[in-house]
Amino acid sequence: MSFSETLTVKTNGQSLHEFTRELEAVVRKADKTIGICHIFVRHTSCSLIIQENADPSAKRDLESWLNRLVPENDPLYTHIYEGADDMPAHIKAALTATTLSIPIVDGRLALGTWQGTYLWEHRHGSHNRQLVIHISD
Repeated sequence: MSFSETLTVKTNGQSLHEFTRELEAVVRKADKTIGICHIFVRHTSCSLIIQENADPSAKRDLESWLNRLVPENDPLYTHIYEGADDMPAHIKAALTATTLSIPIVDGRLALGTWQGTYLWEHRHGSHNRQLVIHISD
């Protein structure tokens, strides 16, 4: 038997937004001892990652690094109608991931000690991002 739910993550600009606790609550609600938790983000200008959740400097370094890799206002961009952060956001999402799969073992996400799940907002503005969570055997 499968279980699905949609989570909304509210963002307030470019940043990594942890949603591990909310995801763990969905896994508990699904009441699965063993299975797979699939997460899919329904947007093209943000992404999903599993990353360290103990030291905030790791988050800041990742954000800085990706912004240097994919700068705004590159003269080669032609998709500029929605602002200087739009095309870089699409590139950043393409370079990272829009889905994650995490095993469920003993009714819990099988994340490592320092791992957390993050929505990576690539736009400057605030957004309500939808994550479709699907849990299966």
